[in-house]
Amino acid sequence: MLTIHSSSPPRGEAPLLGYNLISAPGLREPTLTQHKPTEDNMSEFANALQTGHPNARRGWTLPMIGAVGLALLLGGCGKTETKSIQEEAAMAQRLQRVGTVELQVAVAGGEPKTGEQAFQAQCAACHAAGALGAPKFGDAAAWAPRIGAGLAALTNSALKGKNAMPAQAGGALSDLEISRAAAYMANAGGAKFSEPKAE
Repeated sequence: MLTIHSSSPPRGEAPLLGYNLISAPGLREPTLTQHKPTEDNMSEFANALQTGHPNARRGWTLPMIGAVGLALLLGGCGKTETKSIQEEAAMAQRLQRVGTVELQVAVAGGEPKTGEQAFQAQCAACHAAGALGAPKFGDAAAWAPRIGAGLAALTNSALKGKNAMPAQAGGALSDLEISRAAAYMANAGGAKFSEPKAE
């Protein structure tokens, strides 16, 4: 029989104390013999606490965790570092300096350089030896097609750059001095250009 108090419980008592569930139909009071743990239950419970699985065997847990951890450690060991070192080396190679840019302040005043002076200052490094496909100073066969194009075309190629020759405009020499150097080199190859005059 279930007894429920309709009024509030007396002061100091919890509200559920008024319920008598033990006398409810179909409910029995548990006895110690019904819930007494057996040796097998205790062993299974201990295994479950140790391994996380009630039917697991005791001796395999720690070695299995160790083997998996070791495999993960050795499997990834060094690959990330090696890859990043190789990537950094490849990037450094790609970013390696190809050339340099030198900005120089032009000195105002004074006479412009002659063709020979400009050649010695700027052009001789490549044209004296014919380096990097540059027409060699004094080689009439190499200079003939360039001479045929005219002094204006030669000067334009020197100022803007052509093939392996970098642009000479904006450097230490003025455009007039570059034009004089072009005339000087072409004349050494058989041309009859007069040295450009200052305006």
